[in-house]
Amino acid sequence: MSEEKKMMLEEREITKVRGFSMLFLVLLGFVLCVLGIIAGCVFCEMDIMAAGVSLIIVSILGIIFFSVLCSGFKVLNPKEALVLTLFGTYYGTIKAPGFYFVNPFCSAVTPQKTDILAMTNALFSDKGNSNNETATANLKKKISLKTQTLNNAIQKVNDALGNPIIIGTVVIWKVTDPTKAVFNVDDYATFLSTQCDSTVRKITRLYPYDLLEEEENEESNEKTLRGSSQEIAESMKLELQQKVMVAGIEVEDVRITHLSYAEEIAAAMLQKQQAAAVISARKKIVEGAVGMVQQAIDKLSEDEIVVLDEERKAAMVSNLLVVLCGDKGAQPVVNSGTIY
Repeated sequence: MSEEKKMMLEEREITKVRGFSMLFLVLLGFVLCVLGIIAGCVFCEMDIMAAGVSLIIVSILGIIFFSVLCSGFKVLNPKEALVLTLFGTYYGTIKAPGFYFVNPFCSAVTPQKTDILAMTNALFSDKGNSNNETATANLKKKISLKTQTLNNAIQKVNDALGNPIIIGTVVIWKVTDPTKAVFNVDDYATFLSTQCDSTVRKITRLYPYDLLEEEENEESNEKTLRGSSQEIAESMKLELQQKVMVAGIEVEDVRITHLSYAEEIAAAMLQKQQAAAVISARKKIVEGAVGMVQQAIDKLSEDEIVVLDEERKAAMVSNLLVVLCGDKGAQPVVNSGTIY
């Protein structure tokens, strides 16, 4: 553990903005070198060859020196960062916008691959806006600190009950530590996408898509993917944040954008849901019909409108239940005689 801590680089932010003062000195140096060349030529015409040639050589070397210094100027826009190395060692990180001057031999590094094929694939990739911004950062040798969106691909996962489901997520993220993003992982955008896939699979397998019928009747407090999507998305956010912390990435939000059964079981699950809905509706209808029949019998007996024996009550209950529970409207039949 101690060896890992030694290998971890601590961010060293460069805050001295010396660009304009150094620019003035470099321009002044170029002017002096040009004047030196002119003066050297004048000395040569005056037959002072040694002084003239020496002055010309020094001026030319001065121009080369100040030209090398020009590579040390760095311009940084808001919400951008620049990680610098000097001869293979970490030099510092610029995070605040401004016009900087650093060691001209420093080079900016990014974690993305710099070959033309990788840049072309990143530019024309259709996996979301984050890849295009990554490719742009690669070309500019700068790391974007803006809030970005990762629209993770829809994937098929088994839930806690073993049912195959299709789930898609969107991740709102940003780079907070450019030094870790550059040196700790190869490509922080790809690293985030891979960790997001594994996190979605891990969390999804812990919860069922929906409760079973007997659990619904018991009013269980168990979380489900369909009923507790916000709480489960928060669990995904915490799990993903722990995994990408090494890359200097902050996960601001995770949301489930797509959730459904897989095609092979979607039809069967739809029939199950329809059957459950029909059964639930029938239960409500029967409960209401029994209450209405009971109320009708009690009201007739209470007001002594008609005296019914047990057989007439049974016939009345049967007829009322048929009328109240039937799918279609009942056709009345007038009985002019007696039931005996």
